[in-house]
Amino acid sequence: MNSALLNYYEAIERASADMLSAARNGDWDQVVKLEGACAVLISQLKHAASAQNLGTEESQLKSRIMQRILINDAEIRQLAEPWLEDLDGLLAGKPKSIH
Repeated sequence: MNSALLNYYEAIERASADMLSAARNGDWDQVVKLEGACAVLISQLKHAASAQNLGTEESQLKSRIMQRILINDAEIRQLAEPWLEDLDGLLAGKPKSIH
């Protein structure tokens, strides 16, 4: 098994789970920081993946990890919608509405 590539996927999954936790707590600064960490990991993964391939078992594990990352991402986006609307309102000079 090619654990080096899977380690990247697992690290990205951990970061996405941490982002989700921060989003649930309303800690958007932490979400942004973790998003930056994810971007670095994804860049490193792309570089490593260009030189290596995953076997069948590893590809199946990768798919399960990616599904969990996508689920986390969807919930983060859902949690971020009100925050982004408030931010848009502030930038446009509109008073903040109460939810």
